[in-house]
Amino acid sequence: QVQLVESGGGLVQAGGSLTLSCAASGGNTFSGDVMAWYREAPGNQREVVAFISVGTTTIYADSVKGRFTISRNNAKNTVYLQMDSLKPEDTAVYYCNAIKDPRKVGGVWNAPPLYNWGQGTLVTVSS
Repeated sequence: QVQLVESGGGLVQAGGSLTLSCAASGGNTFSGDVMAWYREAPGNQREVVAFISVGTTTIYADSVKGRFTISRNNAKNTVYLQMDSLKPEDTAVYYCNAIKDPRKVGGVWNAPPLYNWGQGTLVTVSS
């Protein structure tokens, strides 16, 4: 079973930057998986932030477009999320997962996860 370990979260002031990492282990399909970052803010549902295809095509939620950059290193089984110009509303626990058949419904990306969730990494943006 694939295990996902997210890291890199922390406390940052508005306008600052953070880079999150997600390391996958226990499987041999990472290079063939579409990988996504999600986030879950208090009182909100978990939402897709960005995803990256096998061929490195990237897609972003409207709320982070132009500020976040997703990338992957298949040799390290790791996916990254570079977050710039952070806003207080970006405060959430961030998770990664492999996904299949992402679809945009009502302006929101819907992407069912393939593996068990990791523990996530908390990002707190102060105003």
